[in-house]
Amino acid sequence: MKTEDATPTDTAGGTGHGPPVPPDRNHDRARRAGRSDLIAATAGVLLIAAAVVVGHVIQNRDGSLRAQWPPLLASWDPHLGPGTPAALIMAVLVVSYGPPLAARLPWRGLLAVAWGGSMAWVFSMALIDGWHRGVAKRLTTKHEYLRVIDRFEDIPATLRDFTNHIVIGEPGNWPAHVAGHPPGATLTFVWLDRIGLGGGAWAALWCVVVGSSAALAVLITVRVLADERLARRAAPFLVLAPAAVWAGVSADGYFTAVAAWSVALLALAATGRVRFPAVAALGGGLLFGWTCYLSYGLGLMAAVLLAVLVLTRTARPVPLFLLGALVVPVAFTFAGFNWWTAYHLLVERYYQGAGGVRPYGYWVWANLACATLAAGLAAVAGLRRSAVAAPGAVRALRSGPATASPEGRLALLVLAALAALLAADLSGMSKAETERIWQPFLLWLLPAAALLPRRRVRYWLVASAVPALLINHLLWTGW
Repeated sequence: MKTEDATPTDTAGGTGHGPPVPPDRNHDRARRAGRSDLIAATAGVLLIAAAVVVGHVIQNRDGSLRAQWPPLLASWDPHLGPGTPAALIMAVLVVSYGPPLAARLPWRGLLAVAWGGSMAWVFSMALIDGWHRGVAKRLTTKHEYLRVIDRFEDIPATLRDFTNHIVIGEPGNWPAHVAGHPPGATLTFVWLDRIGLGGGAWAALWCVVVGSSAALAVLITVRVLADERLARRAAPFLVLAPAAVWAGVSADGYFTAVAAWSVALLALAATGRVRFPAVAALGGGLLFGWTCYLSYGLGLMAAVLLAVLVLTRTARPVPLFLLGALVVPVAFTFAGFNWWTAYHLLVERYYQGAGGVRPYGYWVWANLACATLAAGLAAVAGLRRSAVAAPGAVRALRSGPATASPEGRLALLVLAALAALLAADLSGMSKAETERIWQPFLLWLLPAAALLPRRRVRYWLVASAVPALLINHLLWTGW
């Protein structure tokens, strides 16, 4: 398969056979590819600008967007905080030393550093809003899960009664986030409270520590499905993810990690790159089942899971994966919670509130502007390269997985996540707040930055970090 960022030793067909590509032709190809990357990034900037301008016109006219600073759910609030120095230092360190460190560290060392770096980045961004406002009180507001902990004293009884409190107007209806998710989300914080880790600070710590591990899951998946070289090149972008603005502190960061580890375990099982593939397949299914009981929309992660099976050309782990995936639904069903009934009631509640007012015609494209801000311009440019690489990767996969290049396999994985994101967008159940609720999908767009040329990687890291820092310092991104 031919790649756009070819080196002078690449061949005309990109398969390692045939006459070498002349250096001048190779240079022209790389220059055109670089120009196209910039065009893609510029298109992303223009999309954001259009969403801001049109959004403010609509919001000022009739308030129907239900967002003070569209397309983001945010308000204008320039501020500094204790996390400001740490966030700036983290950005400088990752931009300056991230790429060479990612290339040289032992693999396990890279995983440890990536997890620690991701936690530091998310925490520093959260602390820009201060400890109480940005961390300790973030999950205790009127919309959040911690407001209903005392109503789960009898868990089985609460699960049986859960659907009776979803729709607005019913006695004791749930807060927005509790009603908007299956009870697995709230139960996580109930169980933390039961073991003595109650309150907003412990809940925030859980979300950040667990959520940051999602970077490891993606690195492992890219390594086994593509190759280690691309995983290492993706690492700095995963650490310095712009979505950290909303991951700290948000339960969606935790949801993102659970979904990501489900994909990683399936990839390990499908490739046999783990000592006990059967256990990995069963564990991946168990996590996917739990994912579906954390957020209704995360069933769309099946697109990424399917891409894993397509890329590995095997169905061996499927029976055990499905067996694991049934555990959580069966347990909740026997406990008295009906997922489908709850989902249909959620749709009703969604249209009772802001979802019934917000115009689909604006959000169906403005959501993508939010996604651009949360994924970063490097991911946008990487997506362009993924789209270019995909047709060749599909043709190569027809001949067998070994014939597809690592870049092509990575491109297909990334585009599967994009397909899930677009499905969520078209559903009409994601009007606004997608910078937060789409984190499980956006995470898998970030490795596309590994397809960008190495000599420009620091520029792309800056292009990802600077907008995130500006958003966190100029806006209050509460919900």
